[in-house]
Formats: sequence, C-alpha cells, structure tokens
Amino acid sequence: MVLELYNFGQLQYSSGNYGGSADILLHFSILSTDPELTLSAMWGKLASEILFGNWEVAYGDLMKLRETIDKTHFKSPTEQLQQRVWLLHWSLFVFFNHPQGRDGIVETFMLQHYVSTIQNACPWILRYLAAAVVTNRRKRGIMQDLVKIIEQVAYMYRDPVTEFIEALYVDFDFDRAAQKLDECEAVLENDFFLTHAVDDFIENARFFFAEVYCRIHKRIDMAGLTSRLSMKQEDGEKWMVKLIRESRMDAKVDFKENTVIMNPSYNPVYQQVIERTRGLVFRSQVLSGAMEKRSNSANKDEQKQKPKQQRPARQRNDTPVAAQ
Repeated sequence: MVLELYNFGQLQYSSGNYGGSADILLHFSILSTDPELTLSAMWGKLASEILFGNWEVAYGDLMKLRETIDKTHFKSPTEQLQQRVWLLHWSLFVFFNHPQGRDGIVETFMLQHYVSTIQNACPWILRYLAAAVVTNRRKRGIMQDLVKIIEQVAYMYRDPVTEFIEALYVDFDFDRAAQKLDECEAVLENDFFLTHAVDDFIENARFFFAEVYCRIHKRIDMAGLTSRLSMKQEDGEKWMVKLIRESRMDAKVDFKENTVIMNPSYNPVYQQVIERTRGLVFRSQVLSGAMEKRSNSANKDEQKQKPKQQRPARQRNDTPVAAQ
C-alpha cells in the first residue's frame, strides 16, 4: 500500500503536477521503512519544489537531504560521492533563488567532505562558490580558504572568476586581475545562475581589488587605480572616498596630487595568532560532530547485528545444609 503511494507520486511528477507530487512523496517518506526508496522520494520532493518555485520549502528539503546523505551508509564510497555531486548541482537552483542562498552555498560547499567532492568530481562548481564569497562580504574571512582550494584545483579547472582571485591573492598581479575582472562580466552575463548577480559581483570584486592594492602600496595614484577598474576618473574618485569611509582604512586623500596616502598599521603578534586560528574552532566543531554521528551510527549497527543473548537460568542451590 505504501509502495503504491510512491508510484502515484511518480505519476503526478511525470504529469507535471509538482505540487501534488511533493505532498504525496512527503507522506511516503514519513511512512516508508525502505531507506533507498525514502532517499529517492526525498530527491523527488526536492525536484518538485524546485520546479514549482517554492524556494523556502526547497531550501529546507535541501538541508534535510544533505543530512540524510551524510548519515546514510551506502554500499560503496562511489555511490555516496555521486549523491553529493548531485546535491551540489541541484542546490544551485535553490541557493541562487533563496534570500539566504549566498550564505547557504558558502556554508555547504566549504564543508570538508563537499570540498573533497568538488576537488575530485566537479571542480567547475568553484565558479559559483567563488562568486558567492565575492558577493557576500560577511564571508570575507573564508577568502583565504577559498584561495587554497582554487590553487589545488588550478591544474584541472580555470575560468575568469577563479583566475581573478588567483591573480589577486596568489600572484598579486593587478594588471592580470583587472583583465580577468573584465572577462568575468562577460562570463557571468552568460551564466544561467549568475546572470542576475553581475553588478553585485563587479562592485564587490572592485572592493577586494582596492583593498589588496591599498595594503601593498603606500601611495596610490587614484587615476591609475580607477583606470584599472574600468571606471571614469570622477566616478572612481567618489567610489574611492566612499570605500575608505566604509572600510575605515587609515588613509588620507590628497586631492591636489590626486593620490591616496596609506598609513600602514601592523597587527600585534597575538592578534595575528587569533586571526590565523579563528577557523580552527569551527573546523574542530564540524569534525567533532561528524565523528560523533559516525560513532553513534556504528553503535546502532553493532546493536542490530549483535544477536540477543539469552540470560542463563539461575541455578538452584540444592546442596543440603549441614546439620549443626
């Protein structure tokens, strides 16, 4: 009877009734005791919500599916890798249509097992991770981790987005970074998921460009910097002044010579240690949680496989008591 519910949900999906198929597959996943069919029903419900355009529910289904894939013991590691590859690709529809999608894509794609999945199976996903990090300044602390991933995958995959970050943070080649930034605009305009984020990406990429440029140079020619960023001189000067105010840089603007004078500031040693080890706490928590989940699931499997031992019958003490 429960299997008929699964088949009926498939029929509704094939007929284009995505709202009905989502409801039916939801009820099936609750009633089913077959792990494989339950996982298949979760994929079907996620697909129905995506096609129906219900992004809020699809976001929640995506997180549940990610958790299920991580907890499930598959027949082979290849099968689990395939499930994670599918999840990375399907999640693009959700993340780039949900209001909190840019936070979600960074949090999901930067998990260690998903980083390994990207490096081994689908390095082209780095374009979307890089775009999400650049357009989300609240996640700017992850930029160094992203740079390491891009360096490791550079021999397999490159595109203007990853090459812009590599030129800026690895080679410190500002001419090449400016060239790649121009190429990024054309690439993003033709990308299905990123076409609506072109202006936001270019604006934030200029911010990162100027930030790195100001860290290295003590005296900055505003005309040269604005030309590298493909901006008019008047607009570039206003943008630079706004950048200094927003980022609270220790700098002075000399309008007579049209330059920006940077006052270098050096962090104390203890502050550098804190910044370098800040990510270790989060990684340790993730590793600890993963180990705890794995140990709990292993204990459950052992308990299921362990045969029930019958308690030995209590022997009666029939030894006669010696008469005193």
